Amino acid sequence: MRYSQYFIPTVKETPADAEVVSHQLMLRAGMIRKLAAGIYNYLPLGLRSIRKVENIVREEMNRAGAIEILMPGVIPAELWQESERWDQYGKELLRIKDRKDAEFCLGPTHEEVVTDLVRREIKSYRQMPVNLYQIQSKFRDEIRPRFGLMRGREFIMKDAYSFDVDGDAADLSYEKMYQAYRRIFQRCGLRFRAVEADTGSIGGSSSHEFMVLADSGEDAIVSCTACEYAANVEKAESRPLEVAEHADPRALERVATPGKRTIEEVSEFLGVHAATMIKTLVLLADGEPVVALVRGDHELNEIKLKNALDCTELEMAGDETVLKVTGAPVGFAGPVGIKVRIVADLAVRGMKNSVTGANEQDMHLKNVNLERDFQVARFVDIRNVVHGDACPRCESGVLEMWRGIEVGHVFKLGTKYSKALKATYLDADGKEQIIFMGCYGIGIGRTVAACIEQNHDENGIIFPIPIAPFHCIISALNVKEEPVREASERICEELSRAGVEALLDDRDERPGFKFKDADLIGIPLRIVVGSKNLANGNVELKDRKSGEVELLPIAAAVEKVKALVKEALEGR
Repeated sequence: MRYSQYFIPTVKETPADAEVVSHQLMLRAGMIRKLAAGIYNYLPLGLRSIRKVENIVREEMNRAGAIEILMPGVIPAELWQESERWDQYGKELLRIKDRKDAEFCLGPTHEEVVTDLVRREIKSYRQMPVNLYQIQSKFRDEIRPRFGLMRGREFIMKDAYSFDVDGDAADLSYEKMYQAYRRIFQRCGLRFRAVEADTGSIGGSSSHEFMVLADSGEDAIVSCTACEYAANVEKAESRPLEVAEHADPRALERVATPGKRTIEEVSEFLGVHAATMIKTLVLLADGEPVVALVRGDHELNEIKLKNALDCTELEMAGDETVLKVTGAPVGFAGPVGIKVRIVADLAVRGMKNSVTGANEQDMHLKNVNLERDFQVARFVDIRNVVHGDACPRCESGVLEMWRGIEVGHVFKLGTKYSKALKATYLDADGKEQIIFMGCYGIGIGRTVAACIEQNHDENGIIFPIPIAPFHCIISALNVKEEPVREASERICEELSRAGVEALLDDRDERPGFKFKDADLIGIPLRIVVGSKNLANGNVELKDRKSGEVELLPIAAAVEKVKALVKEALEGR
């Protein structure tokens, strides 16, 4: 492929509206162009990388026994109403009407559609297991689309759905997909973690997110230093803290704390450590007030609390509700005398002689003790873990924190959708049973963007060979000189015959200009053909990632490129 005949509209300046590195570099490298908020054109370089990811995904899905289909992007409302998600999903669901005023939505995910397909076609246990997948555009009307392909409204996704006779069989399907996902992201050349995660709006009994490790990641994740345990911070657990020995309960004492509302302000004013304080938070669970208690140096995990309360909506209470529940303005709440349900984190169970709000403005209580001074309806893990917490799965490990970008998610759905849509089969005894399901998603464009977040420098993108738009770029210097042009074309042709995707930069531009573009678009390998070195039969070979430059005879350079590409592509 000749650069001069291709469409690569690179730009020097960083676009003002691009906040993260991948968005900046994909725009600068001419990979994408914005059409509307969260909606992008995929230009040739961007599309080539996206197709590379799609091909890897397709190969590993097929290898794992999944079967490709394609479902409509426009979905009738009746299916979503049947699953009861039409009203639950919220404003991210883009609802539309046809000329007959029939309601539809643009599919953000396809559990309903595929379950409807299967309930019409699968009637017997003999027809399962089956796993159906597609690679297709989705639409979610994000309230604030940003970060380019990282959080767009329209995006390309691979979604797969497994159907099994029971929970044990569904677990086997889930494990197959879990291992397939590991192979996919390994083949893409990414550093990642598979972490336990909350199931969110998709639902189901359990799930894992696949996170690309990057400092710019939106999600906080934890992993153990000694075992394989890893989890999203929303899901992460730690080993319960051991109850330390304390002195006997002391007498309750009211203390004035004028204008001191926060944990930091009160701990400094009273000269106590935040770990000896109890943070009292008032929330609304499906509209009903509830109080959550966590240790002063810990943070409430609202996802854990929502799951513990089994509620649909959970939000922090407003000033009026706090005043009504506690009798005091925000900043002075405490559990003593509270009349609503109290849920406390496990770490609160062992606390004695603690400091809390007094439910009175500018007042706190010292020496507050459980049972004597307040009661708790339930103790449950409702806090965020912190760096150094003990691992919940092994005895020796501690948790360390990372930043990650979610690129894939696998769910054990169980019977959530099959029960709602009455997807059943007849078992070996002729009895009707509900089908067990799993679902498995990968953000294709998001994977490319996450790769760039993980692989870049001040000069541009550094693509891993497997998903680079081209494997090698041949930079022809002084292209008007016949020997340079002929040698460059010969190298490009030989690489192409060997299956190496080569881009020949045959533009009549200065060397520095060509080198900057080559670095910006992130092609992993670069062969520089210049008249001076060519006079001795040599060319330069540069590795984009390491920066290593070698002066090699033409034949040796070509063979080395072929070997490096073959090694990268066969690392599967």
